[in-house]
Amino acid sequence: MSLLVTLVSGPRTRLFACLLRLGSQQAGPLQLHTGASCAAKNHYEVLVLGGGSGGITMAARMKRKVGAENVAIVEPSERHFYQPIWTLVGAGAKQLSSSGRPTASVIPSGVEWIKARVIELNPDKNCIYTDNDKEISYKYLIIALGIQLDYEKIKGLPEGFAHPKIGSNYSVRTVEKTWKALQDFKEGNAIFTFPNTPVKCAGAPQKIMYLSEAYFRKMGKRSKANIIFNTSLGGIFGVKKYADALQEIIQERNITVNYKQNLIEVRADKQEAVFENLDKPGETQVISYEMLHVTPPMSSPDVLKTSPVADAAGWVDVDKETLQHKRYPNVFGIGDCTNLPTSKTAAAVAAQSGILDRTISLIMKNGTPTKKYDGYTSCPLVTSYNRVILAEFNYNSQPLETFPFDQSKERLSMYLMKADLMPFLYWNMMLRGYWGGPAFLRKLFHLGIS
Repeated sequence: MSLLVTLVSGPRTRLFACLLRLGSQQAGPLQLHTGASCAAKNHYEVLVLGGGSGGITMAARMKRKVGAENVAIVEPSERHFYQPIWTLVGAGAKQLSSSGRPTASVIPSGVEWIKARVIELNPDKNCIYTDNDKEISYKYLIIALGIQLDYEKIKGLPEGFAHPKIGSNYSVRTVEKTWKALQDFKEGNAIFTFPNTPVKCAGAPQKIMYLSEAYFRKMGKRSKANIIFNTSLGGIFGVKKYADALQEIIQERNITVNYKQNLIEVRADKQEAVFENLDKPGETQVISYEMLHVTPPMSSPDVLKTSPVADAAGWVDVDKETLQHKRYPNVFGIGDCTNLPTSKTAAAVAAQSGILDRTISLIMKNGTPTKKYDGYTSCPLVTSYNRVILAEFNYNSQPLETFPFDQSKERLSMYLMKADLMPFLYWNMMLRGYWGGPAFLRKLFHLGIS
């Protein structure tokens, strides 16, 4: 962190560093959680569904409100991953082992861990059902079930990952295959895809493309690589300021971008990818590849799709300002599983956690939520092994930048923040309920604190 402080320097950044140190001291050491499903009660004041970033963060915050013994998390996975770092794992810049920790080590001490999968929600009866035949009731429910990866919606996947030359940074099982494909590249097309569905971290499909281009240059293979970004979208990025900056990089680095192209099949044995032209349904194109990075279609988890808490598209139907459910006042949602009209990122979850904390506090006191979520989200667009464009924006796709400089410029300091500072914030502050996003820093910087 000292290197980052030196690079962005000045009294404002020193203040930032002091605040981070203070936050980590307040958080205290991590405590191993040893709760097991056999010890679970059948009723909790606050029940959290999902042990990802949103679930763990909110459990930590709720523990301080109602006591650890009154909070439980339903989560089947034994490992918890900091997924934003997988972009760098796929490019060989970080080790996969650095991204994961035992779930038991991140669940707040004293909070009950119910090692099971949710199979049904019954908000009319204030209860849920798990795959180990348990019925658990609650006073307040927080839904943080994340987003579902649907590789199988692409013909030839996921079985195609058994072949070489293909990888995906979106799964712990396939992210290292991306790095292997990058290393094994000899000559031909390097193809990167973006599906025709909502996705988490919408910048990630092109981050690995820029990193791959940089790797090819470093290894003397750039002249042998035809880099292609086939995206189902109609533009490179949803915020004009950052889209303009990315377009300049694309032109400078001779990258081919094809819009409205959706990957529908992978013929891994032949190293062929099949794309449908979304502007002309039924029209397809087959492209051979030497390397293929797949961003899978994604959707709301199956358990939510037909649940009473879901909207017509299957996402948890919450108020976009308070995160309270629109029909069930004691139900709340956070993160990727919600229908919040903002980019699905860990940074968004951090900002949402602070708002949801205030919302639930007021609801518990029979009050009316007053704190409003503005849609803040962040996407550190990695453009090389030492450069990042830090995109931050709101519901209206308007920049909502933290630092007092132009964040659409590629910067080493922002890369170091992405690679080293953000994981620190995640493990040591966010998951302990002490990081609600950079809003207070933005106020300090833009007030001209010195």
